[in-house]
Amino acid sequence: MSQARTMHSHTGADAAAPSDTVERVVVPVIAEQIAVEKRSVETGRVRIHKETHSREQIVDEPLLRERVRVERVLIGREVASAPPVRQEGDTLVISVVEEKLVVEKRLVLREEIRVTREREIAPGEPVRVSLREEEAHVERLPPPSPNPLTQEKQP
Repeated sequence: MSQARTMHSHTGADAAAPSDTVERVVVPVIAEQIAVEKRSVETGRVRIHKETHSREQIVDEPLLRERVRVERVLIGREVASAPPVRQEGDTLVISVVEEKLVVEKRLVLREEIRVTREREIAPGEPVRVSLREEEAHVERLPPPSPNPLTQEKQP
């Protein structure tokens, strides 16, 4: 932004009276700017070696086994309709009905099939397994020697 200043010029005899002469002075305002650049410089290198080691370990984990026990219970009672499948604790009860021909037809509950789930945790057999493990070694290398033919000249 420029700034203007008005000055009045007075000479000896006319010093008491203001003069009509106006002189303008312009003062420039200057701002500096900066431009920043970055470049990558190689400061060193690394070499990595990887080794694999094996070790044996014994795994002894209990295994879950499930068995189903089927029990047939004779009932022999007349029913009006087939009973639905039902759950009694860990036992699933499935009713089996049959029609018997008599003078009249009746629905007779002949038997129930009871299915019970039994669980048992049995010790597993120890199994030998081979586990692999890797190890890394890092070696630092110096930066490459500068080649004077490909080196850029710095200002």
